[in-house]
Amino acid sequence: MIEKIHIKNFKSIYDLEIEVGRVNLFIGENGSGKSNLLEALVFVSASDSNKLDNEFLVSRGLRVPEPTLMRSAFKEENKNDEISIDIFFNKGSNTYLLYNENTIYSNWIDHHSILRDEYPQFKNMSTEEKKKIKNGNSYIQKFLLNVSETPKHKFENFIIFSPENTALRVFEKEGQIQPLGINGEGLLKLLKVINNYDDKTYIQTVIKSLQLFNWFEEIKIPTDLKSNENKIVIKDKYLYQEFDQRSANEGFLFILFYITLIVAKETPKAFAIDNIDASLNPKLCTKLMTILTELAIKYDKQIFLTTHNPAILDGIDLNDEEQKLFVVSRNKQGHTRMKEMKSKDNPLDEDGEAINLSEAFLRGYLGGLPDGF
Repeated sequence: MIEKIHIKNFKSIYDLEIEVGRVNLFIGENGSGKSNLLEALVFVSASDSNKLDNEFLVSRGLRVPEPTLMRSAFKEENKNDEISIDIFFNKGSNTYLLYNENTIYSNWIDHHSILRDEYPQFKNMSTEEKKKIKNGNSYIQKFLLNVSETPKHKFENFIIFSPENTALRVFEKEGQIQPLGINGEGLLKLLKVINNYDDKTYIQTVIKSLQLFNWFEEIKIPTDLKSNENKIVIKDKYLYQEFDQRSANEGFLFILFYITLIVAKETPKAFAIDNIDASLNPKLCTKLMTILTELAIKYDKQIFLTTHNPAILDGIDLNDEEQKLFVVSRNKQGHTRMKEMKSKDNPLDEDGEAINLSEAFLRGYLGGLPDGF
């Protein structure tokens, strides 16, 4: 599990270091850089997969601009600098030095992985010899002077999911990524797989989560993996007739997707969901946050979430070190900054009771609100 992230020179993130937990929630105004942190994790995951081409990056949820804009474009003289990202795990750490020549059709490369492969030929050189070989690049010089032979921790398959209504309804459509595409493609197939687990508690967890909707009575999921049946059957306790996913409300499909994503054995151990509040009632947002935290622990997943809905905040427990809340904003230079909110930061009312985080956010006590109007 990731414990700390240090990012330099990536999009709006000029130099940022944060300690993270099992469930991490980021809230702030539009364009503050919430998604950029998630994209940095996609970037390094792609490096560990040896697939830094644009097609792979886009399919994992990274918005790929021109190489000069992938870097922090605050100063023109920095347009050729490397992007530096350090990921610290509970055992060991990874360093990534990502570089692009800024030429047409050029791909990104990870200098650190290249240097690690070349390390045997460097390790017996003197300090001066190392500097001559890689003169002019302070990051690479630092690597050569301090490189460790400790094996890298592979950080693969990190994806930013942004489910969409159409993809969740059209069950016959499958995405480029298995088992789930970034917009929700492949949901039916994965539900079938879960329904075939020997341990039925997995599918029972999915079904139980749907009881968040007071109208929900039953769901029927196909079990035959080879079948062409491309629908689930849903029973509304108030209706005499059943219906399939094409007639289900959007919020129901989003909850079904989120719980399936976290419960399935086949999904990544670490992933992100952008705009977790999409299409959900505020009270449902609060409850969803508590459920996701419980399931992340139960099924050993690490989750990174962004939101614009303050109701999500009321489902997080700041007294639990496994749960982290970050308020995201940009400083006077335009650099993304992230302030971790601790339980001691929660404002109190006149009776000395903690104010709901949603209310504290809307009152401006936590920051992260637009101040231009």
